[in-house]
Amino acid sequence: MRRKSSFKRNSKFLGKKGHIRRAAGSLAAVMVVLACGGCTQTPDENMEMGEPEEVVVQESQEGAINEEGRYETIGNLPIHDNKSLYDVDDDFAVETMYLTIQKGNASDGTDHTWQEINEHSVYYYEEQGIERYKTEAILKVGDENGPVLGEYGYTDLTPNATVCVRGQTSSRGRQKNYKIKIKDGKGSYKDQTIINLNKHVGESLRFRNKLCYDLMEELPGMMSARTQFVHLYVKDMTAENPSGEYEDYGLYTQVEQINKTYLKNHGLDNKGQLYKINFFEFYRYEDVIKLNTDAGYDEKAFERYIEIKGDTDHSKLIAMLDDLNNDMIPIEETFAKWFDEDNVFSWLAFHILVGNKDTQARNCFIYSPLNVDKWYFISWDNDAALMDTERDIAEWKDGDEWQVGISNYWGNVLFRKVLKSDQYRAKLDDKINEYRAFLTKERIQEMAQAYDEVVRSYVERMPDVGFLPRTLEEREQIKNAIADEVEQNYQLYLKSLENPQPFFIGVPERSGEGIHVTWDASYDFANEDITYTVELARDYYFQDPIFYEDNIFVLELTIPQELEPGAYFLRVKATDESGNSQYAFDTYMASTGSVSGNEYGIKCFYVLEDGSIVEDIYEE
Repeated sequence: MRRKSSFKRNSKFLGKKGHIRRAAGSLAAVMVVLACGGCTQTPDENMEMGEPEEVVVQESQEGAINEEGRYETIGNLPIHDNKSLYDVDDDFAVETMYLTIQKGNASDGTDHTWQEINEHSVYYYEEQGIERYKTEAILKVGDENGPVLGEYGYTDLTPNATVCVRGQTSSRGRQKNYKIKIKDGKGSYKDQTIINLNKHVGESLRFRNKLCYDLMEELPGMMSARTQFVHLYVKDMTAENPSGEYEDYGLYTQVEQINKTYLKNHGLDNKGQLYKINFFEFYRYEDVIKLNTDAGYDEKAFERYIEIKGDTDHSKLIAMLDDLNNDMIPIEETFAKWFDEDNVFSWLAFHILVGNKDTQARNCFIYSPLNVDKWYFISWDNDAALMDTERDIAEWKDGDEWQVGISNYWGNVLFRKVLKSDQYRAKLDDKINEYRAFLTKERIQEMAQAYDEVVRSYVERMPDVGFLPRTLEEREQIKNAIADEVEQNYQLYLKSLENPQPFFIGVPERSGEGIHVTWDASYDFANEDITYTVELARDYYFQDPIFYEDNIFVLELTIPQELEPGAYFLRVKATDESGNSQYAFDTYMASTGSVSGNEYGIKCFYVLEDGSIVEDIYEE
């Protein structure tokens, strides 16, 4: 059984959480309402969900089947996670996995060596327009002495899985993340057939992702995922002269794959719509986001924005995007129809408080049950959370400008429209204060210390110690400071309510009088007048200035001079009457300067030899 820790036993949310669990428990024997789209299923049921004979509803959650066959509820009925799933996990155990790599065959695309698997990032495959290389493997689960009788794969002598590299930017690192897919008919590992092993190469603690998912388990309104620390050994039989020995690959975090199996296991509708957000700000993108029956439909182009993980009927997604991007429809009407308040504000509040900046337009899933209009957010990839101290030590500039609080989400059309509403900001504020009372310094400190006791013995030795982004002394400093970051993020959230909101700078154009510059309007919650400052320089430090003007009330300006061919850097700042200021969203990806390479609030453009102007575009 899962070892219970004091920070969970002493949860200040015990009363509320206990109430939610009792309510869920009272329904466990009969159904999961709404989340299953009107299906009946017990949490332990292993069957595929079928059509229900009747719908059982809690008295406080009344609803009925309408004439179109849709289940409608009176009032909001948010989805609830199947919390019992986590009771069998030991948060502080380390699973030991043994992976024997064998070259497969060309017919199923597994005829690759382990070296080939590890020498490319995912961007290589995108550039080549090919699928990621994969290879066959025998997966066995055991302990530090080897595979164990009764554990997965112990008796297997032939490949039971395939392996490929997973992740996006992380795939550029020398240590890779892996996706192990158990073959059909070869069983499952803890009811999972896809095993995601994450190294978290960009952060030195190596437990942030698990810490966040374990916190989500405790928070009402959040959907979590099962996680497990894993010690991985690999035997490469595809090498030119294989040693036949297992090599220590260090510590990983295994994270439950969000897919149809996840939906089923968590009491949701595995026949519903499920999309992984790759980079999507909820704009309509009519040329790409189409029905799969429409002329010109391109699934690869579609999945550059959002990956299809559930039902392939995109009509509900398109209908939601049509309403959301129609400025003639009030956001209150759209939001009430298509989204669940508790789910959206819970998701936003959590990620604002833990400072998970890389969630503006990716690193999450959206899910909608069959025959239900509502869309729900499910978190994915939290290793960028609680990173402020580590960023400071690394001298990264992430967060120095707009990547804090509400401002971080202002480029997303859904969140921008919702957060312009006073009533919705008040509801987000209520949820933030509710979660802040749970995410105390004492709780985070105790959890960090407990996880560190598990992780430290791995990260302080090879192979992981050779790849840590910080020194061990810096890592200790970061671990000791992590408990303060929730309150720091809360203060940044409050400040983001005072500041003007970020905006985009247009591409400069030549005019008869010089260089014409435009930018979008900033937004101020206090409805104060906003003025703008425009700077142009030959360097992104603005130490070689060309032009400067402030107190600009309009959204355009002509710089009255000709520019020689070369690179130029433009910066626009918005300032309200109270003196609060904000720079633009635009970011210059520098090859030198800040460690992260991100210079925020700056648009880079080039004047070409023929006098034309092009902007510098960076695609991750």
